[in-house]
Amino acid sequence: MTNNTPTDTGLSRRTVLAGLGAVGVASAGAGLGTTAYFSDDESFDGNSITAGELDLKLDYRATYSGGPGRLDEIDAVYSAEGAGEPFDVVEEGDGVYLIGEVPSIEENDLWEEEVQTRDFCLPGIDLVNGDEIPVFVLEDVKPGDCGEVTISLHICDNPSWLWMSGELTENAQNGYTDPELDALTELGLDTGSPEGDGQLVDAVEVTMWYDENCNNVLDVDTDETGDSVCVQLVLDTSGSMSGSRLDNTKSGAIQLAQTVLDANPDNLVGVTEFDSSADTVQPLTDEFDAVEDAINGLNAGGTTDAQDGVNAGQAELENCPPDERVMVVFGDGDINTDGQAAKDAGTDIYAIGVGNAGFDDLEDLASAPPEDYVFFATDDDAIEQVFGQVAETITVGEELIFEGSLADAMAELETGLALDGNRSAEGRQPFEGGLTQCIGFEWCVPADVGSEIQTDSAAFDIGFYAEQFRHNDSPDVSFNGTDVNSNSTNVSS
Repeated sequence: MTNNTPTDTGLSRRTVLAGLGAVGVASAGAGLGTTAYFSDDESFDGNSITAGELDLKLDYRATYSGGPGRLDEIDAVYSAEGAGEPFDVVEEGDGVYLIGEVPSIEENDLWEEEVQTRDFCLPGIDLVNGDEIPVFVLEDVKPGDCGEVTISLHICDNPSWLWMSGELTENAQNGYTDPELDALTELGLDTGSPEGDGQLVDAVEVTMWYDENCNNVLDVDTDETGDSVCVQLVLDTSGSMSGSRLDNTKSGAIQLAQTVLDANPDNLVGVTEFDSSADTVQPLTDEFDAVEDAINGLNAGGTTDAQDGVNAGQAELENCPPDERVMVVFGDGDINTDGQAAKDAGTDIYAIGVGNAGFDDLEDLASAPPEDYVFFATDDDAIEQVFGQVAETITVGEELIFEGSLADAMAELETGLALDGNRSAEGRQPFEGGLTQCIGFEWCVPADVGSEIQTDSAAFDIGFYAEQFRHNDSPDVSFNGTDVNSNSTNVSS
């Protein structure tokens, strides 16, 4: 394979999967009175190799908090004649506007649920795929205004390394107003050329994070009391869980247990399995080795009785000394319980589904709001990373990627920011296919910024780059803004 230099952030990567062969054996025998020689003919027929796929698809949901009474003005910007991507702007709250959403979700449905439960790698689904579109095209921005975009990422279908990139493409002073000159003088700042750089890029504050539940909000653990938590893992071990599905579940559950126990010495974890009936195979404990052994000892067989599993898990959580009690229920089929008794007792329930698990069933089981407590994987290989998302949510909330000025954010992204596919695992991990992961990006003009930013303008690009993981343990990728150069071994475009 050759080492080419890709320059498109929507690059696909191809990799050979397997050779398929059929062996034909011809047998021969000797008959009395014949003159035929013994012979043997063998061949490998019908050989085929097929290139795999690596396609990075994006969708997004963007909002602008720009003050009430501006719907018509902002909608005009995002009309077919406006500068923004055409979209029917909606005022979702007092002065908060939905300015973009792909895929566009029907009323009463939630974007964060849709992107986590649908398989967007199927053909014919219209996402952001190789397109370059503007998300924020806003004028008359004032101190106190904010914008946020949550970008959901779909790897189709091979595990991939992922980077986020970006660059500042405009930083303009656009002349001076009298109030701006007065403000700059008062702050002791050099006015410089009216055609030079402005102050807006240094004033705007940017936050980037792994948005585990894709809800456009940075959910962090603000509890500084250090309260401990009990987590009971309630795991499906029915017959459909056999093979690699159970293996991946074991790996994910062990990883979650370790993350929880490492987060606080007073945390406890237990394990309940359910198939035709339920059994608590490990009572709540702070000993990781005991939990690991219990999980590794699970075997698949029987039917699915999630109700019995939830009841048994809640019975064990009644022995929990801390106030916070959490149940993590994993299933690949019919979840025949709403878990109401456990929720009424104060237990938070996270519902993880894979395979034939129905989202409506998971939503009924999970605590409210379901978009914070329901997680789904369309591919078995993504199970471990789903458990990782839940582990991060339980222990530390969502992880920050960056906080700082817009100027510093773009400087960071210009050289490429390596993203981690599983924040609860040690070291950087690739992103698995069959799982939606979201990145949040928010900018705000602080309310205490004054006239020094008047008439200033800024423009910036954000991009994502995916590169195959297999045969590519140490990727050699460099960035110049959103232009990418890859010298990774065994990677060709």
